Amino acid sequence: MSVAKKEYKRITTKTLVDMKQNREKISMLTAYDYTMAKIVDSAGVDVILVGDSASNVMAGHETTLPITLDQMIYHASAVIRAVKRSLVVVDIPFGSYQSDPKEALRSAIRIMKESGAHAIKIEGGREIKESAKRILNAGIPVMGHLGLTPQSIYKFGTYTVRAKEDEEAEKLKEDAKILEKCGCFAIVLEKVPAKLAAEVASELTIPIIGIGAGGGVDGQVLVTHDMIGMTHEFNPRFLRRYLDLYAEMTKAFTQYIDDVKSKDFPNEEEQY
Repeated sequence: MSVAKKEYKRITTKTLVDMKQNREKISMLTAYDYTMAKIVDSAGVDVILVGDSASNVMAGHETTLPITLDQMIYHASAVIRAVKRSLVVVDIPFGSYQSDPKEALRSAIRIMKESGAHAIKIEGGREIKESAKRILNAGIPVMGHLGLTPQSIYKFGTYTVRAKEDEEAEKLKEDAKILEKCGCFAIVLEKVPAKLAAEVASELTIPIIGIGAGGGVDGQVLVTHDMIGMTHEFNPRFLRRYLDLYAEMTKAFTQYIDDVKSKDFPNEEEQY
């Protein structure tokens, strides 16, 4: 059943805060190229994330770690050229902000200037507080990311649900409040218990966007290639597949090959 929603001509960071106050859920999907971004934006998605998940989805790496700042700027630039309505948020990749707040600012400035992005996203809580502050003081909007942080996968050694124990749950809540106090306009919570995510969303004034964090948050994000079924090996509990494009595309490619081999394509009407 469709739900009536307010029409926004252009989504901004303020729009997202207003949506939280109005109890309107926020929709967020990934895009890494012009064609996909144009479709996603035209569909009316509120936020497009140019995620470092491009490392997995577009380049075939096992983790998000190998993707570079230059590559993220390339993907973000393509997305920006397609978008008319959505807020475009770009991940600062691993190694481009952790070591030094000055380096974090330089990386954020490069993304904003060279791609035309609207905001950046960084992973972590109190440990990246100074970097977040430095970026925010330069007038660049920052989205936080807590819970399962893929850039720290080798630290944790697993993609399992985070913050199930009381101590880690309390740290996550404290980190969320630190990010809000710093000035972050929103936070992504990834793979944390639904009850904890709902508590964070209720205690903070900024939007909390979940992925594997239950329905008690202010919005949801999925990797587009996963939710339309272009990928088929990745099957976490939180993923709902709205299409099975892997099967449909394979069928189309197979038919094309057969038509070429049998000389059915091109026919008389498909040539000059």
